[in-house]
Amino acid sequence: MSIEGFQRKYLRGLAHNHKAVTQIGRQGLTSEAIQSVRAALEDHELVKVSMHKPKDKKAMAAELAVRTESELCGLIGHTVILYRAHSEAPVIRLPQRPTPSTDDSSP
Repeated sequence: MSIEGFQRKYLRGLAHNHKAVTQIGRQGLTSEAIQSVRAALEDHELVKVSMHKPKDKKAMAAELAVRTESELCGLIGHTVILYRAHSEAPVIRLPQRPTPSTDDSSP
């Protein structure tokens, strides 16, 4: 699954009032932390994850997205916004761009 920029922007807007549901501590991306984020994504689809002073926050955010099979929507300070549609019954509907019509009668 890959989402476009305007969809990421939409998801960042939805996440604005949310609090971080889990934290990545000094230990980094442990298996327990990954499992916690996976569970939160399954429950909420869109989550914020707070990282505790990572050495390279962009790399850690990207790795977290890969290991949780989610989309990285944003990184604000030390907080990562991740999205993964629910496997059976997605709640969040991503906006779609209208498809160009193929009307032959237009000039």
